[in-house]
Amino acid sequence: MKQLTVTIPDEFYNSFVEFFKHVPEVKIDESQEEYNRSIEKMVIDRVKNAKPEDYISWEESKKRLNAKWNK
Repeated sequence: MKQLTVTIPDEFYNSFVEFFKHVPEVKIDESQEEYNRSIEKMVIDRVKNAKPEDYISWEESKKRLNAKWNK
C-alpha cells in the first residue's frame, strides 16, 4: 500500500475527501487540519485579547533574543 500527501485548494477539499471516502481501504487523516485550526484559534484569541503594552518592537525583540542566546 502507498501513502500520499496532497495539497489542494480549500474550495476542493470537501469534494476530494468525499470522493476518497468511498474508495476501499482509504484512511483520511484530518488530525493535522484540526491541529492547525486549534493553533489558529489560539493565536487569534491572543491577538484579540492583547493590550498595546503587550507588544514590543522588532528591534527590542531582536535585542532580547540576542541577549538570551548570547549573540
